[in-house]
Amino acid sequence: TMGSDGSDPNEAPAHVVDLPTFYMDRFEVTNADFAMFVEATGYQTEGEQRGDKKTWRTYFEGKENHPVVKVTFNDAQAFCEWMGKRLPTEEEWEKAARGTDQRDFPWGDLWDTTRANVKLTGLRSTAAVGSFSGGASPYGVEDMAGNVWEWTNSPYVAYPGSTYQDPQYSAEARVTRGGGWFDDQKQVSTINRSAALVKTANDDLGFRCVADSR
Repeated sequence: TMGSDGSDPNEAPAHVVDLPTFYMDRFEVTNADFAMFVEATGYQTEGEQRGDKKTWRTYFEGKENHPVVKVTFNDAQAFCEWMGKRLPTEEEWEKAARGTDQRDFPWGDLWDTTRANVKLTGLRSTAAVGSFSGGASPYGVEDMAGNVWEWTNSPYVAYPGSTYQDPQYSAEARVTRGGGWFDDQKQVSTINRSAALVKTANDDLGFRCVADSR
């Protein structure tokens, strides 16, 4: 079951989705992972190409095992493709975080700030991936709540059967999930939906990849 009938209108209605088997990365893509990709391919992020003052490199030194940030949707896609993988759909992301029992957070239904890098944790920055292993999802996927928001491949549109129209709905935006290091309980829940335009590159926005079952 995806979504909820008792929450924000953009998260409704609850509906059943049948997903083929897939594999999701246990951790968010790290700075070291992304550096390996850049070294192998000579890739320049869109932020670097447009001369942004801060790029992914700004957050690299001493944080090799932290999630890469300041990457756009296209940057994330390029990395996943290089790995022979892809970005998850919104449905896949929620399944991997929520399991089959419609839990509110990857670890269960009770809010616990010791299980995720969120605003109340007090770090005010990214943490090394896997630092909050107690927050793993039923499938062992880590950091799906907090640390960084994660790109999905899904346009930000209404759920099937919904009559609600969010003014931010757009085929040009992609759904982001999971909340980041400066977010509260609501933003890091398994059903919370946010979105960003594909050219967005923030210091609390990263990604992880998935692969199809073979």
